[in-house]
Amino acid sequence: MLEPEREWQEPELYLLIRLKKAVVEHNEEELLAAIEDAFCEGLDARKAIFEGLVPGMEEVSRLYEEGIYYIPELLLCAEVLYRGLAVFKEHVEKRDLGIKGTVIIGVVEGDIHDIGKNLVKMMLEGAGFEVIDLGRDVPLHRFLTEHRKVCPDIVCLSTMMTTTLAEMKKVIKELRERNPRVKIMVGGAPLSDCIARRWGASGYAPNAHQALKKAVEIMLSVKDSCHES
Repeated sequence: MLEPEREWQEPELYLLIRLKKAVVEHNEEELLAAIEDAFCEGLDARKAIFEGLVPGMEEVSRLYEEGIYYIPELLLCAEVLYRGLAVFKEHVEKRDLGIKGTVIIGVVEGDIHDIGKNLVKMMLEGAGFEVIDLGRDVPLHRFLTEHRKVCPDIVCLSTMMTTTLAEMKKVIKELRERNPRVKIMVGGAPLSDCIARRWGASGYAPNAHQALKKAVEIMLSVKDSCHES
C-alpha cells in the first residue's frame, strides 16, 4: 500500500493497488469502493482490468500454488474478479485495428478454469473480432462440430492444467486432420511456444494482450498468403 502522502501524488497507481488488493483479499466491498473512485478519477477501464484486477488474480494463483490459498479462497477471489470485470468491460473502448475475423474459443475438456479464456475473449471482441465462446470443459466433438459449422478464421484453445494438455494436443490433431489449413492459437500456464509449435498450433500466447497481437499476426499472414496466391 502506498504511503498517505504518495496517494495524492500517484492516485492512479493507488487505485490499481486497491483493485489488486480487493481481488487478493476477496473483498467485494472494497472492490466496489475502488471502482467508484476509479470512475471519479477517470481511470482507463482497460488499465483497471489489466494492471489492477488481473495482477490481483495472478497473485491469488501464486498463493494457491504455494499452498497458502485453497479452492474456497480461489473461488471467492474469482467472484470478486468477475464482479470487477463485469463493470469495467462495459467501459472498455473498442479499437478498430482494421482487421475483421471470426474466432471460436473454448477451454478443453477436463478443465474448468476459464478466467484466461474470458480475458482473451474480451480483448478480441474489443478489437472487432466476432468471438464464439464455447465455454469451459469443451469436448473434442464440440470443437469439431463448431469448426465445421462456422468455418472460423482462428480456433483458440485454452487450458490451465497439465493433466489436460493431452486433450488439447488431441483437439489440435483432429482439427488439422480435417482441415490442414486451420489456424489454431493456444494459451495457458503449462504451455510454451515450443510445445505449441511441436503440436502444430499456429501460435501461442501467454496472456490476453499477446493473444490479441498473435491473432492479428495470424490474420495478416492469411491475408498475405491469399494475395500471393
